[in-house]
Parts: sequence; structure tokens; C-alpha cells
Amino acid sequence: MNSKNRYLVGHSLHFFTAVIIALFLAASAGPSLSSEYKALNGVKKIKAVFEVSLGSAKMAPVVFWAVRNAYNDQAIKALPEKPEIAVVFHGPVVKLITSTREGFSPEESKALDEFADMIRQMKAEGVTFEVCLYAAKVMGIDPATILPEIDHVGNGFISVIGYQAQGYSVVRIP
Repeated sequence: MNSKNRYLVGHSLHFFTAVIIALFLAASAGPSLSSEYKALNGVKKIKAVFEVSLGSAKMAPVVFWAVRNAYNDQAIKALPEKPEIAVVFHGPVVKLITSTREGFSPEESKALDEFADMIRQMKAEGVTFEVCLYAAKVMGIDPATILPEIDHVGNGFISVIGYQAQGYSVVRIP
């Protein structure tokens, strides 16, 4: 083998070795995003419906920060398909998703404004929102005052059942 061929073979081996080392380092540079959540192993897509009845004005923004964080988490974003998220409101929470602030303290009103902003942002991100009109009637809420980002359904339980039948995981927020 002449010196030119030895030179080419030597550089080819160095290049090949460098590529193998780079691939090994990339694969083992740290835990993969899904390794933090073993439950996501093999999962291609998340479909979740959050069934919400929480009636606390002060807690709503806190809880919905966690909901929003769940579908925006890097481990979820790393899945091959975009998540599908729905929220169905029923029970006391319907008082919190209106434009009316009657009966709420200034501090609670501020929290409700923050909650309404979060709903608007989540809607823009593709989250589906529904409110149970039966619950609105029971709670004495005028459906015309419900935030416009939220679709009206006759019975929220039927929506939750429908989402579950479509393969959505149900997450209850009592």
C-alpha cells in the first residue's frame, strides 16, 4: 500500500471513528425526554379531557397553570403527534368562567381575570373548551355571560363520555 492510500485509509478510519463516537455521545449525552416519564414510553400522541368542577376563584389560575404546563411540557412536545386537549366545565366552576364579577372580592376578581386570560391563551393554542349548560342553569348563570372561548353543551357529562369513547384520557379536577 503506498503512502497516499495509507493516508486515505487512516483519515477514513479517523472520520469513521469520529462519527461513531459522535453518535454514541449524542445517544448517551443524558436522559431522553421520555425517560423522565416512563409512562410515555411508546406513546405517540396524548389525548386528554380535563373534567373541571373546581369552584375556587383563587385556585383556578394555579390549577390551570398546571394543566397548560402539562400539554406544553417538553416530553409531550417531543412525541411524534401534537396533543389533543379538551376541558369540560361543570358544577361550581361555571361561576368562574363568566364575564360577571358580582359576589367576588377584588382579589378574587383579579384571579378570575387572570383565569380568563389563561383560557384565551389556551384556546389560541388549540385547546377545546366546553361548558355544561345544565350546570349553568343550576348555578343561576346566564349563558350569555360565559366567556366566548367556551362552547356550550347541554350536558357536560355527555361530552366527557364522548371524549373518553374517542380515546381521550379523563383527568378530574374536583
